[in-house]
Amino acid sequence: MIRTLRPHSIGLSRSRILQSSLRPPLRPGIGIQHSLARWTSSKPSKEPVVTPATKPVLQKLSLDPLKRPATLLPSEIHENLYTLPNILTFTRLLSAPLIGYFVIQHEQVLATSLFVYSCVTDMLDGYIARKFDMKSVVGSVIDPLADKFLMITLTVCLAAAGEMPVYLTTLILGRDFGLGLSAFYYRYISLPPPKTFTRFWDFSIPSAEVNPTTISKYNTAFQMLYIGLVMSKPIFATFADMAAFDVGMVYYGYFVGATTFLSGLSYVFSKTAVKILPYPKAMVFEGKKMSEK
Repeated sequence: MIRTLRPHSIGLSRSRILQSSLRPPLRPGIGIQHSLARWTSSKPSKEPVVTPATKPVLQKLSLDPLKRPATLLPSEIHENLYTLPNILTFTRLLSAPLIGYFVIQHEQVLATSLFVYSCVTDMLDGYIARKFDMKSVVGSVIDPLADKFLMITLTVCLAAAGEMPVYLTTLILGRDFGLGLSAFYYRYISLPPPKTFTRFWDFSIPSAEVNPTTISKYNTAFQMLYIGLVMSKPIFATFADMAAFDVGMVYYGYFVGATTFLSGLSYVFSKTAVKILPYPKAMVFEGKKMSEK
């Protein structure tokens, strides 16, 4: 007896085949347990069911059929620290203690020479980074850090020598102390997990980008000029009228104090001074890196 197929049953079978072909492909690490359960059972289970049909799939994905998939973790992205702008910035950072030592020892020529070197490299590293496309998140952090470290070191040394007024010393140190605390805070909240002491100080792991405000850039230049004039005072004494020089430095100190205070406020109200970088899209799955494009 020959059994004939009804037209509607043929259409139903074709529609089922079409629906199964339109199912989304299995994505490694995302919904794998639920997808395997749909292939092997009508009810999703907590563990994937191992059958002759699913075992090759699990082996292809390098998964242990009896264990759950590994947890997805964001991968590490490391920047190159050893670019020419970063090297110049590091040398400026290391020169700060030497300048402070020469100031205390009253070696004005050596102190002023190193200070001029720091000012020149401060302008040069930024120019090279922009000109030759060597900008980096690390550079955006350590460049202002080197400026602040130099400024704090020289401010303390000159104040200890009685060459800088107390009010200006308090303003400069107070502003930089507040900015330093905020830098630690943003570094901690933006650092991808795990948050360890080693990773916190690993500057090759970018997490936040610092964008100095306009008034802060001008204030840094004004402070550098003030520090340079104070350090060069013994040199000017050999050929200049020191009475006029001292009066001019008093008024210029008031001006620097005002710009220091305003630059500190600019960071409080600025929405673009600190930019927290998003987590990288690359992910680690069972020790193998898979990039999402």
